[in-house]
Amino acid sequence: MSHDISSTWYANFFTELPNEFWRRAATPESTEADVDFVERHLGLRPRARILDVPCGSGRHTLALAARGHRLTGVDISAEAIGHARRAAADARLDVDLGIADMRDIPRDGSFDAAVCMGNSFGYLEPEETREFVAALADAVRPGGGLVVDFNATAESVLPGYQGEPRQMRTGDITVTATTGYDVARSRLISGYRFTRGAEELEVTAIHHVYTSAHLGQILTDGGFTGVERFGGPDGSPFEIGAGRLLLTARRAEGPPPAGT
Repeated sequence: MSHDISSTWYANFFTELPNEFWRRAATPESTEADVDFVERHLGLRPRARILDVPCGSGRHTLALAARGHRLTGVDISAEAIGHARRAAADARLDVDLGIADMRDIPRDGSFDAAVCMGNSFGYLEPEETREFVAALADAVRPGGGLVVDFNATAESVLPGYQGEPRQMRTGDITVTATTGYDVARSRLISGYRFTRGAEELEVTAIHHVYTSAHLGQILTDGGFTGVERFGGPDGSPFEIGAGRLLLTARRAEGPPPAGT
């Protein structure tokens, strides 16, 4: 698999066909479990102001808004934001949804919490990820909470890594995925072929791989404290081979560290 992939692959990846596949793949039960986790581990008060970035098609945004919280969702995909706006209108939910890069978020310290769900934390280049964390620290008030959802830790990916092709199907959409590991830059490069009837779309995604310790250090360096790790929304401990890492943290008191 070629390693000459644009670092901004995500700007054009999330069109209707991939978005619709993942909208169908995510069950209401999994969304509710995620939202339960966020509320429980961040101790959210009623009508908390929450930033969901990137928010995708809005499943966590709308689920949190339905529980009475005040939501702002940001995503680079115009198709995803359009879908989220229609879904919000249908559900009569008042949410603020905008199209922007995940680093281009309100940095006014007005949010009680921020969530980064759905494995998108690894999309950016390493230095850009640090920029993103600095932006989150500016967005969240001191003492406010953060949840990061990440499926590409070294502890999750590398034990028994095979990179075998896999096929998934939801309704009339089929996706075939082939993943290679770039050892020089510690990243997964995944090729996807989506098909729906006569439609076919081939796209490539990059996920930078970090150890659990490195992720915690990035959050701490960026202005967060009290990092905790969980292997799923049920609160199970994160262990080697766990398919998912949920990180929680608090915005440190005082200004973010110099240089972030």
